[in-house]
Parts: sequence; structure tokens; C-alpha cells
Amino acid sequence: MKRHFMMFAAYNQWANNRLYDAAEDLTDEEFTRDSGAFFGSMMGTLNHLLVTDRIWMKRFTGQGDAPASLDAIIQRALPALRMAREVEDRRIVEWVDGLNDKDIAGRFSYVTTDMRTISQRLAPALDHLFNHQTHHRGQAHMILTVLGRSSLTLDLMHFQRTEDGRAFA
Repeated sequence: MKRHFMMFAAYNQWANNRLYDAAEDLTDEEFTRDSGAFFGSMMGTLNHLLVTDRIWMKRFTGQGDAPASLDAIIQRALPALRMAREVEDRRIVEWVDGLNDKDIAGRFSYVTTDMRTISQRLAPALDHLFNHQTHHRGQAHMILTVLGRSSLTLDLMHFQRTEDGRAFA
């Protein structure tokens, strides 16, 4: 089971890197333009992904910043947002790498953003973390398409065919 989550942590890092590469040609106006996605713009969507990862990592580890709002803006400029994203992706990869099967099968407790205490198994929460990333990366991909940018491949199978992903294929 650990290997499964190691694959998703590596895939998550790879896909985020590709998405940021595709977004780096956006003008400031395009980066902040409301394109009809759930969090409006590319800036809103990419910030949301970082916000939720920080919230979940705080829940998982008890450490780090956890913004109070799901639509918080951590960084307004893409280069600074990318640096924060890369730090968080390394944090996720390293944390998952340090887990063992007993940890993954175990339970953890946390307080939700609406102040409810929840206790649940770790594995389904990790599934949610990575599935949530995929969901909103799809919205970011849509934003790039609306803005007339070239398409990019973010499929898990494509990752598994890369040098970084072959170990998980």
C-alpha cells in the first residue's frame, strides 16, 4: 500500500510541475482572469490546490501552515506560487516516503474548517488528497484551453511511461 501512495505523491509532483510549466507563459491578466472554473482564475485554482494541501498536511502531521479559507490567496504572482508549490510537493513526497503500512492502515483525528472533530483511516484521506489534486488540475487544464494555450498531458499512465514514473508502472 505504501508504494501506491509513493506513486501518487511522485505523480502529483510531476503533474504539478508540468502544469506550472504550461502556465508560465500566461500574462498577469490571463493568470488572474476569471475563466469560469470553480475558483475562477488560474491564480485562484493554483492557490486553492496549495491551500488544501497545506490544510491536509497540517491534519496529517500536526505541522505547517493551514489557511482558514479554501479560497485563500497564498501568492499572487506565479513564480512565488510555484516556489511554494515545489516546497509543498517535496514535503508531501518526503512525508509519504516516511510512512509504513501500519501508519497507512491506521487512523488519525483532525478538526475540519467548520470546527468538527473527525477521526478516520489515513488511506482514504490520502486517496482524497491526490484525487482532489487531479480534479482541480483538470480545471486548470480547462483554463489553459480557454486561454488558447496548448494542451498538456497529465494522465497517470503518461507519468508511468516517463523516467520518473517507470518505477511505479
